[in-house]
Amino acid sequence: MRVSLEATCFTPQQLPPEECPEVVIAGRSNVGKSSLINAFLGIRLAHVGATPGKTRSINFYRVEEDERPFRLVDLPGYGYASRSKAEKDAWLRLISAYVEGRAALRLVCHLVDFRHGLLANDLELQEWLVRCGRDILVVFTKADKLARGRWKDRVRQYVARGLHSVDLPIVTSAEKRVGVEELRSFIRSFLERND
Repeated sequence: MRVSLEATCFTPQQLPPEECPEVVIAGRSNVGKSSLINAFLGIRLAHVGATPGKTRSINFYRVEEDERPFRLVDLPGYGYASRSKAEKDAWLRLISAYVEGRAALRLVCHLVDFRHGLLANDLELQEWLVRCGRDILVVFTKADKLARGRWKDRVRQYVARGLHSVDLPIVTSAEKRVGVEELRSFIRSFLERND
């Protein structure tokens, strides 16, 4: 697998041409997006910051394997209040332009902290993505923070409360590399079915 950072975009005009399928990584600030992206790519390309809300751009990572390239697309996190209103508004315009208008976007991996489940702004994101007609896969992060014996019940509880996901949510831990290969396999097969 060959991977590279292909583009970093701060405005809709900077978005790269739509040459291959795109899989979005979206989630709250501090949910572990960059850590999971690095585990997924097998190389540290996404910057992991100590401060939530580090990603301020849309970052496009090109993944090439089996002659079927795709892009992993990292959106800025939401739900973190320490940015100015002007900056948050600019992010919102950028993200809206991308999600609502991007024909190459095939799947949104919605990262959710396994300890907390879907919070109010996670549910808002899901409803918006559904209105946009986007396929969503819920990916739980930071599973290493909970005893493994509780995982199955916790997934069942979250699903019973209601969430949008094209399949059963995948439980991951970037730190322990749990669920990373499962996520890779799911994305590969999803893109094959929906290309």
